[in-house]
Amino acid sequence: MSSQTYHLKYRPKKIADLDLPDVAASLSRVLKSSKISQALLFSGPKGTGKTSAARIFARAINCERRNVKKGIFEPCNSCSNCKSFLDGSSLDIIEIDGASNRGIDDVRVLRDGVNLAASTSTYKVYIIDEVHMLTKEAFNALLKTLEEPPAHVVFILCT
Repeated sequence: MSSQTYHLKYRPKKIADLDLPDVAASLSRVLKSSKISQALLFSGPKGTGKTSAARIFARAINCERRNVKKGIFEPCNSCSNCKSFLDGSSLDIIEIDGASNRGIDDVRVLRDGVNLAASTSTYKVYIIDEVHMLTKEAFNALLKTLEEPPAHVVFILCT
């Protein structure tokens, strides 16, 4: 018997696994292009897969086997980058719970880390879940960084 909880065991690991055809098609289009937006907003009702889609996207843009020219844009989930993202040991995907870390001091810590280069990946990805829960002061502190992020940083805001 597996020791993994149900929601972790069956969480989507590839774009094709998402039960959201429109979202999967949109993500695929973005990944097939050579230009990755530096800020994305994933919105929708609770439990619809926003955070799962953000994690898949983060792995996909950093997958060592990604090759737009050859049409390879899904995360392989077996290269060293994908594996480190899946087991939570990556330094290049930072997940922040906006409901728990919602203050200006939390955003200042985030801003300080943004200027550090990605350690092993192409992009350093910040996934801010429940971003709507940030305080007004925290949003204002984050705004400048969102408007002019360093080239190696991608923000995915989930709400």
